[in-house]
Amino acid sequence: MCMSRILKTSGFLGLATMMVVGLYQYTLLESGGVPSWLVGGHAHLGVLSILAVVMGFAVDAFALTGRLRAAVSGLFVVGQWLLPLTIWVGVGLGLTFLIPTTFLWGVCLIVSMLIMAWQAWVSEPTTPGGMPGPATPADD
Repeated sequence: MCMSRILKTSGFLGLATMMVVGLYQYTLLESGGVPSWLVGGHAHLGVLSILAVVMGFAVDAFALTGRLRAAVSGLFVVGQWLLPLTIWVGVGLGLTFLIPTTFLWGVCLIVSMLIMAWQAWVSEPTTPGGMPGPATPADD
C-alpha cells in the first residue's frame, strides 16, 4: 500500500474519530461537563489528523521514496494516534503509568517533521507527473 495513501487515510479516519468524540463531548456537556483529558486528546487528534492529510500530499510532492518515505509515514501515523490515545487511556482510565510515553509519541512526530523539513530544503517539490509545479503568488 502506498505510504501517502496510509497518511491520507489515517488523517481522514482520525478526523472522523475526532468528530465522533466531539459529539460525545457535546452530550457530556449537556449533562454536566466534559473532562479536560477528553478535550485535550480530542484537540490533538484533530490537529494531527489534518496534518496527516497534508503530509500525505507533501510526501508525494517532494517525491520521498524508500526508507525516508516509510519513516515519515510510519512515525507520523504512530504519533498521530498514540499521543491522544495515551492521554485518553492514561488519564481517563487511570492508567497513569502510560502518560510518560506521550513524550515518545511526540518525538515520533518531531522526527517525521524534521525529515520533511530536510527534504523541503534539499529538493524541489514536484507535481505527481514529476514536473515542477506552477508558481503561485504564495510561493517564495
